[in-house]
Amino acid sequence: MICMSLKRRGGRRLASALCALALALAAPATRADESPGVAWSALAPPQQQMLKTFEERWSQLPPERQAALVRGSERWLAMSPEQRDHAQQRFQRWRDLAPEQRERMRERLRQFKALPPDEQQRVRQRFEKFRNLPPEQRERMRERWKQMSPEQRNRVREHVHPRHGRE
Repeated sequence: MICMSLKRRGGRRLASALCALALALAAPATRADESPGVAWSALAPPQQQMLKTFEERWSQLPPERQAALVRGSERWLAMSPEQRDHAQQRFQRWRDLAPEQRERMRERLRQFKALPPDEQQRVRQRFEKFRNLPPEQRERMRERWKQMSPEQRNRVREHVHPRHGRE
């Protein structure tokens, strides 16, 4: 949304840079020893255009930050207009969250990433199954979850995934 309103006001470069930055922040960082950095001249012209706001200080950015920005710009440039709109909307929803909510989401992501790959896959499959339910059924499940005590929620978690019940 922010990106779209900036584009409408003629801030296309700034909008693109902000969206690239948002994508880079969402992308996992690389370790400093994995990349020596990216020369500005090595960027494709569309990437340079998109990352123009970083040009003057590009060489001072840490290599992992450069790599994250490059990955973000590559992802952005590969997106269809519909995908870009969707990404902008997600970024706006993220920015609208309270800091505590963002931190809770970061913690849940850390917990998810700590799971073994097979368990991550099971979580993804369950999420897909939930997402494909009719909206009314999803809402009923949410309401039922909200009404449960922490102990009841733990029992459900243990039943669904015996090794990872918690709260």
